[in-house]
Amino acid sequence: MKRRKKRQTRSLLVLAVIVIGGWLGLNSSQSQSLWQSAQALLPTAQSSSSNTNSQPSASTNQLAALDYHSGESAVVAVNNNKSTLTASDWQTNHVIYANLDKLNRTSTANTAYLEQRNVADDSLRVRQTVQPTGWHQKFSGRQAILNRGHLVAYSISKGISLDGTYDPDLQSGDQNNLKNLFTQTAFSNQRLQTVYETKIRTALRAGKKVLYQPHAIFRGDELMPRGVQLQALSTDGSLNFNVYIYNVQPGFTFDYSTGTSQVSELQVPDTTI
Repeated sequence: MKRRKKRQTRSLLVLAVIVIGGWLGLNSSQSQSLWQSAQALLPTAQSSSSNTNSQPSASTNQLAALDYHSGESAVVAVNNNKSTLTASDWQTNHVIYANLDKLNRTSTANTAYLEQRNVADDSLRVRQTVQPTGWHQKFSGRQAILNRGHLVAYSISKGISLDGTYDPDLQSGDQNNLKNLFTQTAFSNQRLQTVYETKIRTALRAGKKVLYQPHAIFRGDELMPRGVQLQALSTDGSLNFNVYIYNVQPGFTFDYSTGTSQVSELQVPDTTI
């Protein structure tokens, strides 16, 4: 009986990997990596087998290995859209800005412990001047296809100094902080990431305390990230998400090793989770 149950469990696991791998368009090596992770975390993989819009127990390397395919959703749920953060870690209002790596990239996650006083007045924004790695601006008509994407958004970082501590004399949010900016497509930033930042602002304005961890995901030594993982958790549990957003722009494809781009037929639906 135990052997039969083990075979049944393994069969379900294989099916989950096939379904998830097929939906995400993984190649054989990426599917093998997903299979190995699924074996290591069997309960998570089993619970996710019926949800093909999810990347269960995904590591940074697994997310970096994903390739976007035209017409698919540019947002993938990670861990069934549940944060892996711990509410009890929230102690004081501050942000941990990770150091840049050897290539000057924001390749390590920033972690923010936010409260209502961090909601910023948008009128105090100034012009951004930082050029993050992979910055090669191009325009479609008069519209820029790239943004200087914030990891911790301007709108939720009022009073946070460059060293991450709260300073009541600072009235604006984060603006030209090298440790908080990455080369992001305008679509990824303005149409997708902003939806999740709005969820955080709404929670903060309601007096909730929020842990937020944004992470630009780079593949190897590439200078432009393939995407950004966003996860947030309010201390009361009412806000809870974990998503990966592909760094893509309709009508353009990118050489992520440099950040250069060219016109293409790429289609990206305007959908979130």
